[in-house]
Amino acid sequence: MKSLNRLFRPKTIAVVGGGAWCRLVIEQCQKMGFDGEIWPVHPKAEELAGLPVYRDVASLPEAPDATFVGVNRFATIEVVRDLAARDAGGAVCFASGFLEAQAEDSEGADLQAQLLAAAGQMPFLGPNCYGFINYLDGALLWPDQHGGKRVEKGVALITQSSNIAINLTMQTRGLPIAYVVAAGNQAQSGIAAIGEALLDDDRVTALGLHIEGFGDLRAFEALAAKARALGKSIIALKVGKSAEAQAATISHTASLAGGDAGAQALLTRLGIARLEDLPAFLETLKLLHVTGPLPNNRLGSISCSGGEASLAADTAHDLPVVFPPLNDTQKTDLRAALGPMVALANPLDYHTYIWRDTEAMTRAWSAMMDPSLAMTLLIVDFPRTDRCSASDWDCAIEAAIGAQHATGANVALVATLPELLPEAVADQLMGAGVVPFCGLREALLACAAASAPRPDVAEPVLLPTTVVVPSLVSEAEAKFRLAQYGLRVPKSIRAKSPGMARAAAADIGYPVVLKGEGIAHKTEAGAVVLGLATGGEVSAAADAMPTERYLVEEMITGAVAELLIGVVKDPAHGFVLTLAAGGTLTEILQDSCSLLLPASDAAIDAALDGLKIAKLLAGYRGKPAADRAAILRAVTSVQAYVLAEAEGLEEIEINPLLCTPEDAVAADALMRRKDLLK
Repeated sequence: MKSLNRLFRPKTIAVVGGGAWCRLVIEQCQKMGFDGEIWPVHPKAEELAGLPVYRDVASLPEAPDATFVGVNRFATIEVVRDLAARDAGGAVCFASGFLEAQAEDSEGADLQAQLLAAAGQMPFLGPNCYGFINYLDGALLWPDQHGGKRVEKGVALITQSSNIAINLTMQTRGLPIAYVVAAGNQAQSGIAAIGEALLDDDRVTALGLHIEGFGDLRAFEALAAKARALGKSIIALKVGKSAEAQAATISHTASLAGGDAGAQALLTRLGIARLEDLPAFLETLKLLHVTGPLPNNRLGSISCSGGEASLAADTAHDLPVVFPPLNDTQKTDLRAALGPMVALANPLDYHTYIWRDTEAMTRAWSAMMDPSLAMTLLIVDFPRTDRCSASDWDCAIEAAIGAQHATGANVALVATLPELLPEAVADQLMGAGVVPFCGLREALLACAAASAPRPDVAEPVLLPTTVVVPSLVSEAEAKFRLAQYGLRVPKSIRAKSPGMARAAAADIGYPVVLKGEGIAHKTEAGAVVLGLATGGEVSAAADAMPTERYLVEEMITGAVAELLIGVVKDPAHGFVLTLAAGGTLTEILQDSCSLLLPASDAAIDAALDGLKIAKLLAGYRGKPAADRAAILRAVTSVQAYVLAEAEGLEEIEINPLLCTPEDAVAADALMRRKDLLK
C-alpha cells in the first residue's frame, strides 16, 4: 500500500456521488476554508454545492489526492478501480454492506475482496466509514456535522466508530484536535497504519485511539516504535471487557476483540496508556498536548478550601499518583507568601484571604511548584455564567498563567465538576500553556496515564497460531514435556489400579500425593488426596476416586506460597502468560497479572512484584522467603516450551507451583494441545 500522506493532506479533493451526504462533504470543506480544488463527480448533475460537476473519474483534470466515494457498494468498487488506474492519492469508502455485514449478507465478504483487488496499492479508508477531518488544513472528507475548528497544532483521534468520532469533535473542553479519522471496517488501512501517517505530521502532538479490535499486531508494534522515535505519546480507549461488548464488537466491525487480559498486556507492552472512559481519554490528551509525558507521578494540589484539599487526597487514594509531603523550600516560600495562619500541607488549603489579589495568588501558587513535582493542580471551579458573574475569577486565570510563566513548571487548573470550567477559559489557559482539567478524577487519571512507566523496547510478540481442536494431555505427560524445558516437577509414577498405586507409593517414599488421571479440575472432582502416609491410605483413596488411572507423586512440603503459571493462546493478541495466586486462592483473591510472550526476566519480576501475594513470596511476618530465582526458572521454562512448541498449543496451566525457600515445583499441570505431524 502506498503512503496515506496524500489522502490525509490533500491539495485536490474529488467527491463522487450526488446525494445529501456528498453535498455536505463539499460544504464542510468550503465552510472550513479549504484552499485546494474540489471536484464533484456525477454522471447527470450539472452542479453540486455551487461547483461544476465532472461526469466520471476519467474526466477529472488530474488524479485527485483524496476522494470521497459516496455511492452504493457495487458502484464503489468500480469507482475505486478507476481511481487506482489514475494513480489517485486515496479514497474514503462511505458505503456499507461489506465484510462487516457478512452475518446478514453472504455477499459482503466477496465484495470486500473485490474492493481490495480494485484498489491495488491505492490506500483507502473503510468501507462503512465517515472518513476524516483535517482541522490543520481545512480538508474534510466528512459527510455530517462536526464540532471542531481550524487549529495550528493538536492531537489526532482515530476510532472504529463514526458516531463516537462525531461526538469527540463536539467536546467543549478546550482540546485542540488536529485530525479525526473514522477507520470503518479497516479492509485495507488499519488503525495502526493510519496512526503512523498522522504521527508523521509535525503538527500532531499526541495520538488517541478508540479500539474495538487490534488486527495486525506487527502494525501496532511499528506504530508504537514510531511514536517512541518521535517522542509522541499514544493513549487508548479499548473496549471489550464485558461479554456484551465483545459480542457487539464482532458484529460491528468484523474484527476480533479477543480477551481483555491479552488486550491490556499488549497495550502495556507497547507503552500505550489505557483509559476507561471518554472524559478521562480527552483530559489525558489535553495534558499530553501541553506537557507531553510526565516524568513521574508526584503531584501538588492547592485550593482555597479544606473540602477540596481533602477531596483531592481521597480521590487520588486508589490511583497510581502521590501527593508527597512539602519539602523545606516549599514550606519556606509558602510561609512567606501566606503568612503564619495557614497550615502547610500537600494538598494545600491556602484559605480565601488572598483571593482577588493576583500577585499574592501568583506567589503562593508558584511556591507550591517545586521541581520535584510532575504537575501542580490548582483547583478552581467557575460559577455558571447564565445566573452568576465570573469576573471575580479573572484573578485565578491570571495567577495560574503567571505562576506557570514564572516557574516553567507543569501547571493545571482543575474544576472539580467538569461543567464548571467554561470553554472560553479552557481555550485561554491552553493557549498559555496551562492544562485546563474538566473534572478532578479525570485530572488525576490523566496524570496517572501520562506518568505511567514506559517499558523498554520488547521483542516482537509471539503471534497466535492457527486455532485447533485440542485434546487434554494427561498430567504426567504434560509434566514430562515441560520438564524437558527445565520445569521442576515431583517424582511420579503412573498406575492403572489401586494396587499398582500402592506399590508406586512405596517406591517413591511416603508421604505421597494421589491423583486421578484424565480429570481437568481434580480438586472439585475429589480426584486429588494429599499427605498419604501408608499403603492402606493410598488404596482407600484410589478406590474412592472416579477414575481407574492414577498418578502417584512425592509430597512437596514447606511451601511458603502457591502460584499459578498459565499460558493461553489468544487469537487476537498472541500467547498470554498469566501469573497469579495459586491453589485454592486463585478464584478467591483474583490476584493476577498478564504478559504477552516472549516476556523478559525484568517483566516477569515486575509482574510477580505486582501481585497481592508478593509479600508472601518475600517472606511475611518473619516467615522465610520463597526462592525467587527458582520461581523465575519455572516461569521461563514454561515460556521456553511455548516458544518452541507453539503450533497446536492452546493452553498450559501450572496450578499450584509450590514455592519453597529452596525450590519451585509444579504440583499440577494442565495442557491442551493438538500434536501436529512435523
